[in-house]
Amino acid sequence: MRAVVIQEFGGPEVLRSIETPVPSPGAGEVLVKVGASPVNPIDIGARVGAFAAFLPPREYYVPGIEFAGTVAELGAGVTDSTLGDPVIGLIPWLADPVGSYADYVVVPADVLASAPRGVDLVAAATLPLNGITADAAVRAADAQAGHTVLVTGAAGGVGGYAVQLAAASGARVIAVAGAGDADLVRSLGATDFIARDESLAERLREVRIDAVIDAALLGPSLITVVRDGGRFIALLPPVAPESERDITVSTVQQAPDGRRLAELVELVEAGRLTLRVAETYPLAEAAAAHARFEKGGVRGRLVLLPN
Repeated sequence: MRAVVIQEFGGPEVLRSIETPVPSPGAGEVLVKVGASPVNPIDIGARVGAFAAFLPPREYYVPGIEFAGTVAELGAGVTDSTLGDPVIGLIPWLADPVGSYADYVVVPADVLASAPRGVDLVAAATLPLNGITADAAVRAADAQAGHTVLVTGAAGGVGGYAVQLAAASGARVIAVAGAGDADLVRSLGATDFIARDESLAERLREVRIDAVIDAALLGPSLITVVRDGGRFIALLPPVAPESERDITVSTVQQAPDGRRLAELVELVEAGRLTLRVAETYPLAEAAAAHARFEKGGVRGRLVLLPN
């Protein structure tokens, strides 16, 4: 099979396409024929060596933390999947850095969920990482009717899902995004919009903010807008502020969870979560997709197609 691999750390040009044997699933595992694999910040970090200290020594690493595809082979003891089933999943990549930039991938059966009905695999592949991360953030924010939640990076992958999930909980959602994204974030359920180049402290002086979900990684300065005893949800530990005024500061990060992913699939099928694809690239052009990702300004996801 074909796989795009990292044999040395560096820029997009270090990504190489090689031929490697199709892996076999062990007990409790499933072999999936990959239909689509989105490009993620974690993939970029893997390529540049951000996780080098945590990776087991290997001849090469295969990036790709999420995917959509079809079940190709079942390992011993797997009873919840059927050959040919369309599935999506999130890979525990740091534990075993052989990801979805390949024709096939082996994953634990419990990370899988059925792909949303009525959605092609390209769009379905964009749900696992950002959906699970946004869901964890909204839960940590305790979003509910009567609360006001501020979401930064609201036009992005995690932020867009966070807006939709928080709005579905009944909360008032204030979205922070680029000046041209007002219509987009309102279509996702935001009640109010603030352009990211405006002063948040000034705009929110008279607004009671119960929780901030900082998907744009704006960092510690943003805690000033949260009410006493409120919540601040960071996506990365380095940009989490110190707690003050009894504010609960939480850092949420993704973890494979097939059961929760299946619940998010139900929201997609009910029309309550919007899947957004910006552009697709052949797997062999993964370097070009990485270069485009690093330029920024992408609305929706860049997705690699093995076929």
